[in-house]
Amino acid sequence: MAYSTRLFFPDAAMTPACPQCGLDNTYVDGAMQVCADCGFEWATAGEAVAAATVVRDCNGNPLAAGDTVVVIRDLKVRGSSIPLKQGTVIRGIRLVDDDAEHIEGHSEKIKGLVLKTCFLRKA
Repeated sequence: MAYSTRLFFPDAAMTPACPQCGLDNTYVDGAMQVCADCGFEWATAGEAVAAATVVRDCNGNPLAAGDTVVVIRDLKVRGSSIPLKQGTVIRGIRLVDDDAEHIEGHSEKIKGLVLKTCFLRKA
């Protein structure tokens, strides 16, 4: 017998129905919503918005895919004898999924770089 918690608890009216089974018997467990009937767990709407990471350069400016950045100090590159000199321009960067500290890009001499954003500034 399934019953609705919304009848007994006024705060339960704020919990949404389960997206998997559609029943109203749900509760909040920390940052997750849980269905008591089927056991399905999902993130609350506020957590989904907070999950979007913002990638920032060393000065705090937001970076987006396709931006141009400049290296702020000399960097040794693993697997290459050529260092990246201060002032090297990296065009058309790509953001790494779920990682706000790294970007991917190419310089004129070295292809396939993964760089930390703390050594870059937006051009």
